[in-house]
Amino acid sequence: MSSIDVGAVASAMAAGATEPGVQLVQTRFRAGLVEGWDPRPGDRVLEVGCGQGDMTAVLAAAVGERGHVTAVDLADPSYGAPVTLGESADILRATPLGGRIDFRFGFDVLAETFPDDAFDHVVLSQCSWYFADLDQLRATLTRVRPWARRLCFAEWDLAPAAHEQLAHLLAVQVQAVVEATGERGDGNVRTPFSRETLLRILDATGWRADEPRTVDTAGLHDAEWEIQLCREVVRERLHTVPSAVRDLVRSQLDVLDSVADHVRPLPVYSVTATR
Repeated sequence: MSSIDVGAVASAMAAGATEPGVQLVQTRFRAGLVEGWDPRPGDRVLEVGCGQGDMTAVLAAAVGERGHVTAVDLADPSYGAPVTLGESADILRATPLGGRIDFRFGFDVLAETFPDDAFDHVVLSQCSWYFADLDQLRATLTRVRPWARRLCFAEWDLAPAAHEQLAHLLAVQVQAVVEATGERGDGNVRTPFSRETLLRILDATGWRADEPRTVDTAGLHDAEWEIQLCREVVRERLHTVPSAVRDLVRSQLDVLDSVADHVRPLPVYSVTATR
């Protein structure tokens, strides 16, 4: 794999100018994921659920000038705050990495198509909890399998490794309960699932998975962000769930408050698979 200049990639992102320290940590983490996946210069990559392009930029750096990344997301380019997906993509397009990236927003993988073997790798990185349900994940993994010989997948691990990660776990679970029992929303967490569930789904959809590896999340701010989002979801949508669920969520929030003084993000697991 080509060497990734983490500083240069971070500076290409929208947040690189406004929050350089935070962006550098996020980019370094994603570079660690990509290092484990080992794309080569000249490779063609399909990234599903590209969002703001944090992983897209790292992938574009890894595949080099002869490589290419097709980055797709179901969301509209106007989605996102304080910077929209479209605005973030425009910033990346204006950098030296931009010529290697094709952003496609409002792109439904289940409705669109690519030729068989169009890509060397298909990447789903910390986007699968946004899926409406596990059936959508199964359908997506089945759909992309003819397009690429290799799958690179990463997601948060629901199994905390330390007490300080419990708050992140509870924030995820509360959002999932509200999403499952109330009105459908567009928050970060819709369908959280375990690493073991992912491995079963990969097997059922024809992918042969390698042993998952754990990637260090030290320094990431995602736990704090998820706790804040959790409280916003509860404040705005708790009235949409049945009364018994409201009581459960309030109790979960009490526990969250009791463990939220010192927080660390959950682990992340990474899996590669071949068809």
